[in-house]
Amino acid sequence: MTEMRPFYSNVQSHYDLSDDFFALFLDPSRTYSCAYFERDDYTLGQAQQAKVDLALGKCDLKPGQTLLDIGCGWGATMLRAIEQYDVNVIGLTLSRNQHDHVAKQFHDRGYDPSRARVHLRGWEEFDEPVDRVVSIGAFEHFRRERYDLFFAKYHGLLPDDGRMLLHTIVGYNRHQLRDRGLTLARADLEFLLFILKNIFPGGQIPEPQWIVDGAEAVGFTTQRVHPLNENYAKTLDLWAAALRERRDDAIALTDEATYDTYERYLSGCGHYFRTGFIDVMQFTLAKGVTAETRDVTGLAE
Repeated sequence: MTEMRPFYSNVQSHYDLSDDFFALFLDPSRTYSCAYFERDDYTLGQAQQAKVDLALGKCDLKPGQTLLDIGCGWGATMLRAIEQYDVNVIGLTLSRNQHDHVAKQFHDRGYDPSRARVHLRGWEEFDEPVDRVVSIGAFEHFRRERYDLFFAKYHGLLPDDGRMLLHTIVGYNRHQLRDRGLTLARADLEFLLFILKNIFPGGQIPEPQWIVDGAEAVGFTTQRVHPLNENYAKTLDLWAAALRERRDDAIALTDEATYDTYERYLSGCGHYFRTGFIDVMQFTLAKGVTAETRDVTGLAE
């Protein structure tokens, strides 16, 4: 199976902007993905921990197992997994800043390197057997032409009872949007091009069925598809408000053009989750499980 080079430059152009800049609007754990407001009165930090717990709870983790976190960000999911499940963790990130931050977190907590590791490496470059895989907010960077390789690779690295939890933004084609009573106007297309050019270059939002089909083609069973769309709208609202409150600090750390770009991005995306143009879903993919147990109701919502 031919290996491909990860999209280092695309990812680093965004995530290596400035750790201090992201800290202005993220919660203290620096979790940069959709939070889960299990209760209406949750703070952003509580909702981010609830999201991590939701994802880890679907992984069927057992003490002593090894969890691989693909696109580990600033490490919140791995730290929670160690604390709550007593597992070993391996993180993969293409961001130098995130790698260094996570490595420092592990060192400061005194974790044995054999138990907690982080690599500046893409999923394409990893080939160690692991017991469970979690990936939160990274799949949007993989691109469709690599999905077959991704699913085949990690189906092979997981044991017979392996689990993979994919948390990703998803979108719909024009026919599906029409069936939902939605039409992309010129302003919508311009905003999408703005995001692809200025925020996530090289990114690609998958359709839900692409994930199910790709996973099941290599032997996974899709146990559950769990939509979280309104949660992301609320997350984005809180991020945008926090960034506006720290406008002067943001400009001092970067410049006014960068502030304006991120304020437009964070303020504008919530609309598309609320109206159903896009969603965010958690896909629970399992080996050694029959299809009769699955719940894919999210695909029809």
